[in-house]
Amino acid sequence: MFLKKVDGPRAVTLPDGSVMTRADLPPVSTRRWVASRKAAVVRGVLYGLIGQNEAIRTYGLSDEEFRSWVCAVADHGEDALKTTALKKYRQP
Repeated sequence: MFLKKVDGPRAVTLPDGSVMTRADLPPVSTRRWVASRKAAVVRGVLYGLIGQNEAIRTYGLSDEEFRSWVCAVADHGEDALKTTALKKYRQP
């Protein structure tokens, strides 16, 4: 079995004790962003599995879009990433 050479770690341990690997990140061809995929990318960046610039480049995101995901998770949790719940978590 051959492993592809990657920069950075192949797996990280999250605070809850679970392990996140690069295989847990969404596919590069992702065009439909559901909350669970957004959360996986945010977790990957926050815990050092993938760099922020690499994530933005790989998934074709803008800086503002990615920062809004991180802020939503930090302020309200992963439920705030759901598109149907945007009104609920907007600032007045």
